[in-house]
Amino acid sequence: MTSSLYIHIPFCSAKCSYCSFNSYAGLEGLQSRYVECLCAEMENVASSGGVESLKTVFLGGGTPSVLPGDLSGKIITTYRNCFSAMQDVEISMEINPGTVDMAKLDFLHVAGVNRISFGVQSFIDKELRSIGRIHTAEEAVVAVSMAGNAGYENVSLDLMYGLPGQTTASWHQSLETAISLGVKHLSLYQLTVEEGTPLQQMMYGGTIQLPGEDELAAMDNITRKLTDSAGLRQYEISNYAKTGYQCRHNITYWENNEYLGVGAGAVSCVRRSRKRNIADPVEYCDRIEAGKSVVIEEENLDIEASFRETVIMALRLNSGFSLPGLTERYGINALDYYGATLENLIRDGFVEQHAGMIALTDRGRGFANLVMSELV
Repeated sequence: MTSSLYIHIPFCSAKCSYCSFNSYAGLEGLQSRYVECLCAEMENVASSGGVESLKTVFLGGGTPSVLPGDLSGKIITTYRNCFSAMQDVEISMEINPGTVDMAKLDFLHVAGVNRISFGVQSFIDKELRSIGRIHTAEEAVVAVSMAGNAGYENVSLDLMYGLPGQTTASWHQSLETAISLGVKHLSLYQLTVEEGTPLQQMMYGGTIQLPGEDELAAMDNITRKLTDSAGLRQYEISNYAKTGYQCRHNITYWENNEYLGVGAGAVSCVRRSRKRNIADPVEYCDRIEAGKSVVIEEENLDIEASFRETVIMALRLNSGFSLPGLTERYGINALDYYGATLENLIRDGFVEQHAGMIALTDRGRGFANLVMSELV
């Protein structure tokens, strides 16, 4: 049964140069109509059944915090009217520090949002400008402080390393600043230059310079040192948390459990059937209003494909996957299935087996993509 819900808000104030997500700037006039259609889709999904009490809800984007309070409130009210939820349901919202004030943070907290993920990316203004972020470092610091004053205990910050012009010293400064704010969770991502983004064009045009492999390795070392000393334990390749503050919604994905997605471009995966909604928010609204399906792609995974996907996703977690758990779920023994391939990865120190679990070693996390390509 499904117990996680993702709600996609495709609007943003400005499209960042690295961004390849389904997000759009300059569509403020569509927001009210979109929210009406989004709520209609939630009602349709709920009426079809198959959803147990929700454990997690995640409002992502785009930048959900660009919505006026009344529209955000309508989304949360509709979800609550459509679905039951556990008493301790985790309700997360992605927020750009430049799009909120104290009044909005208070409103969202009263409405039920209990986990905030601030997309900070850097605490160096020059680096923020290089990737097209709309906020400043000072605004990010103030936003985190306001969140604490509004009563949020579960606050996460997103930071990126490998940014144009970034140095090991500036990464140390950004990460040290983030930790000094006392947040319970950090998501630390290496910049990926995505196809067709302005950042890729700038890189090919020679107008920006990205850190080299040695600098990236040094940044990884800084990350390990500072997060360890702050008590932020790595639990996934890019995520660190105080005990009890791991992102429960994202763990749903990494454990390859079922989830629902609503909104333009959202993806659902239920009973090994993955469905993707149409990405364009105007076409999405047109279809909802015409009573048509918004699903444009469906993939039905067989047992083995789902098994392999579960292995790959779970290896992102420091805990890895349970051998008996996989056998119970799929009727497949991973040691037998992968045979010599898995044995070699264990022998070469990339993967370890302990107490019925298979997980990446510290060495293996440095070569995670290579290891996963062997098992896919």
